[in-house]
Amino acid sequence: MAKNYWLVKSEPEAYSWAGFVKEGRAAWTGVRNYQARNNLRAMKQGDLVLFYHSVSEKQAVGLARVNKEAYADATATEGDWSAVDLIPVKALVRPVALETMKSDKVLKEMLLVRHSRLSVTPLTETQFHRLMTLAETE
Repeated sequence: MAKNYWLVKSEPEAYSWAGFVKEGRAAWTGVRNYQARNNLRAMKQGDLVLFYHSVSEKQAVGLARVNKEAYADATATEGDWSAVDLIPVKALVRPVALETMKSDKVLKEMLLVRHSRLSVTPLTETQFHRLMTLAETE
């Protein structure tokens, strides 16, 4: 079965990679954008997810995996919102900064670069592997 690749953003002050690793899993809740919600709903168990620190750091810092596919977001008081469960796989050997992505011919077309406000975005297989190469992570 083909894997899909994703990128999720979190402000490290609100929820960091270190906190995620310490917990060992996370319900990815609180997404209140329809396009990002639809991306959550498209995630399949086993898909790989890059964990990106937004706002203060602006860099990809870790690799996670989808552990549970989309279900109703318990934090939503109204509307039709979804969550997924993620588990950490490993930290990136070398974090990949947004500036590096913007200047890379493969990565500059990523939704993260083109639509920076979107918190959950798909990556092409080529973009994912390029990020992992830049991160010096297998």
